[in-house]
Amino acid sequence: MRILVSGGAGFIGSHYVRCLLSGAYAGYEDAHVTVLDKLTYAGNLANLRPVDGNTRLTFVRGDITDAALLDELVPGHDVMVNFAAETHVDRSIAGAGDFVVTNVQGTQRLLQAALEHDVRTVVQVSTDEVYGSIDDGSWTEAEPLLPNSPYSAAKAGADLLCRAYHRTHGLDVRVTRCSNNYGPYQYPEKVIPLFVTNLIDGRPVPLYGDGRNVREWLHVDDHCRGIQLVLDKGSGGEIYNIGGGVELTNLELTERLLDALGAGWEMVERVPDRLGHDLRYSVDSSKIRSIGYTPLVDFDKGLDEVVRWYRDHEDWWRGLRATTS
Repeated sequence: MRILVSGGAGFIGSHYVRCLLSGAYAGYEDAHVTVLDKLTYAGNLANLRPVDGNTRLTFVRGDITDAALLDELVPGHDVMVNFAAETHVDRSIAGAGDFVVTNVQGTQRLLQAALEHDVRTVVQVSTDEVYGSIDDGSWTEAEPLLPNSPYSAAKAGADLLCRAYHRTHGLDVRVTRCSNNYGPYQYPEKVIPLFVTNLIDGRPVPLYGDGRNVREWLHVDDHCRGIQLVLDKGSGGEIYNIGGGVELTNLELTERLLDALGAGWEMVERVPDRLGHDLRYSVDSSKIRSIGYTPLVDFDKGLDEVVRWYRDHEDWWRGLRATTS
């Protein structure tokens, strides 16, 4: 089997690739993996260093919007898993253009290449942010899409293209929508690695607004297992929410990170709230649980391990900090 993983040098994509090549997914021990990544600021070959030299890995530097490259690269692949995306909400507020190009046009070109070159299955990795904000309860996959940021709007556009390619062309496309991820190798503009690395350096951490925004947290390993489950047991044209089941306000998350790093609230700097800041995310994961999914990583244990990872891997993140501002 040959699997094309676009965005495979990013945080979540590289975790999936490392798992594939380490034999973590039964039945894929002999799969050949092609990673296609543009290596923008968040794509990092160091994320693939643990599997560097694996004979089942091929790396190609390139852009998913490059139709000619896709026509050359895609033939012969059985499966495509698309992690490639611009993902940081703040960057999308500052400038939405790159998000539309990569997340919408890039996804369309991947889908077209999959259609033209007989890729059996495409898994599109999306986000719960396409649903907008929810005051109480949890979103099922049937909820309307009500994105509130340019990032989430671009991801919603990609999801709708996946639906269209399935309904119009019969392409086997499966969409996953995850809650907030955390884990090792996460780029330090995201809240957990940003706060951890700032506190390691004795720098204050920026807390938006009143800190009462609620997010559901999912370890990257549980997320990738969910993606693999959708690839193995999911159905074409279907959407699967993947949640971690742990909801925290940003205040609660900040308190846990302060405790983990031996810091006090004097290290918290209140900053103006993000424009259009969604109040709460929460997904109903019943559908994917019905095909065998269960999150395995305890949040407190997982968070402690992540803090330890950033302490032990300063060589990985210190060179990236200049690009987080």
